[in-house]
Amino acid sequence: MTTRFALKLIAAGALLMGAGGTFGQHSHQPSHNASPYAGQQTREIKALSSAQTADLLAGKGMELAKAAELNGYPGPMHTLELAAQLELSAEQKQASEALMNRHKAEARDLGTQLVEVERAMDLAFSSRQIDAARLAAHTESIGRLQALLRKSHLDTHLQQAALLTPAQITRYAQLRAYAGPAAGAAPATAPIHKH
Repeated sequence: MTTRFALKLIAAGALLMGAGGTFGQHSHQPSHNASPYAGQQTREIKALSSAQTADLLAGKGMELAKAAELNGYPGPMHTLELAAQLELSAEQKQASEALMNRHKAEARDLGTQLVEVERAMDLAFSSRQIDAARLAAHTESIGRLQALLRKSHLDTHLQQAALLTPAQITRYAQLRAYAGPAAGAAPATAPIHKH
């Protein structure tokens, strides 16, 4: 009985030593919990990359008009790029250029405002000058500007589509490789023969 007890004690000690070694290994391992945000703390505006900031200031589309573009409402920039293939009239071309210029100016203005509000919120956090009221004001401004910016991009597509004929809109979709089943058209099927 003494021998059995001694063997159990030795086995228990070995298990504890093994566990201790395992715990020790874990405590010296580097952390694998690094955030995907690591490195972004050096951004000028933490919520925006430099590319996003540049795109907003330049009035770029940033995929904000996808709902229009992919549902048959062309945008002025690509319409003008495809002017020859679409056989735009002089009037259509002039109206499309005017629309694009108005839109770009509006998008740049809204983008600049959005960048400034993001910068102000970032500063409020970094300077520890944020509270619930300031946070609400910043996020409401950001939300309003984001909505206005997206509306501007989408509305421009509505206006552009009104300048084109149905045949030109269909041709635009073909040239942009939107035509076919992926664009919502009914897929072609083989006729069913009854025997």
